[in-house]
Amino acid sequence: MISPPQPDSSPTVLSLAQLLCQNPTPPPCLLEPGLLPHQGILFVGGEPKVGKSLLVANLALVLASGSERAGFSVPASRRVLVCQFELPLPQFTARLAQMRQPLGPAADDNLLVDTRATGHLLSSSQGLAHFLTAARRARAEVIVFDPLYSTHDQDENDTRAMAALCQSLLRLRDQSQAALIVVHHTRKTVARHEIGSAFRGSSALHAVGDSYLLLTRPSAQLATLELRFQFRYAPPQPPRLLTLDPKSLWFSTSGLSPPPAKTLRKVESVDVERALAVVGPPAGFNQLRQQIIVQSTCSKRTAQLAIARARQDGVIVHDQGRYHLPLATASQFVTGSRR
Repeated sequence: MISPPQPDSSPTVLSLAQLLCQNPTPPPCLLEPGLLPHQGILFVGGEPKVGKSLLVANLALVLASGSERAGFSVPASRRVLVCQFELPLPQFTARLAQMRQPLGPAADDNLLVDTRATGHLLSSSQGLAHFLTAARRARAEVIVFDPLYSTHDQDENDTRAMAALCQSLLRLRDQSQAALIVVHHTRKTVARHEIGSAFRGSSALHAVGDSYLLLTRPSAQLATLELRFQFRYAPPQPPRLLTLDPKSLWFSTSGLSPPPAKTLRKVESVDVERALAVVGPPAGFNQLRQQIIVQSTCSKRTAQLAIARARQDGVIVHDQGRYHLPLATASQFVTGSRR
């Protein structure tokens, strides 16, 4: 059992002058650039098996060793407590040993593992007491939870339940005075622009999170991941590409992500009609398709579907391998052009 906190004799209400005297400058971020503020909460998310746990283990080792890898830097080494619930302890130890090789012993004394984390729930007072005791014994400056759903038994679609869980996270942060890194899963369907809102229970998480790191796989054919960032207090960062070294299990930067491709608009039958008028009927299929691609900035497939749809709607006529406008429409174009 945790002993109750001792009464605090310090004043609870301070003037601005007293606040500025006690906190002249904000403490530096633990993980740069701006990813993990002092006593902040960082949520790391992505689809299943995308590499969240590997990346978070990388970040834990970076923090514990005070090194710079995967494009992240640490101003000073930190004591990190890892609470992970997915791998048996021998397998997790083997993973850390594999990642340790490029670093040597730099992180050995600062990286600590809660070997009895499994079965304890943040959503219960006993579980919260367990994690707080472990944090105090480790003198942790950063606590990692991987994944969040293993630390509670609440309905993640219930906003009130998730809000209560977030209050447990805040209590742990405040009483341990440690920053938190929390691995959490995302919704099944995530739009390109979504980052923090992509997480399950996002409305509650938005109230407590300081930073959000979203992992996505741009292509199934590429061995790269894209990181997208959202910060509460730091300037936005452009997306970043990472590549995993299967031997060391370390991610390395592959550069900045290219800007998202321009969204191709839907091609309507009237666009096909205009393209045929420009080409000059009768027109061959390839000639008409190319004109649609040029004027509508669409793909070849989209142009083909638009031609088929326009033909079905009677907007254009297909005759002996050539396309032309219906007689009434053709006369309207001719008349309009003369005007």
